[in-house]
Amino acid sequence: MANSIKLVVVCTSLLLVAACATPPPPGPTAAEAMAAAQAAQQTANQALQTAQQAEADAQAARTAASSMYNRSLHK
Repeated sequence: MANSIKLVVVCTSLLLVAACATPPPPGPTAAEAMAAAQAAQQTANQALQTAQQAEADAQAARTAASSMYNRSLHK
């Protein structure tokens, strides 16, 4: 019987402590999450455009170098 009372006291104490604990901080709102996703999409689009431009520039440089090389062979 004494063990049962101790168990009830301990459980009640734990429940009271848990009830008084601060709730976890709220996460981002749906609007904040959407804004972050849109910003990330815009950054990704800019990175893609930069990579595509770099690829085009590299291809142009390869073409120019190949052309100059071929001209130097025929001199």
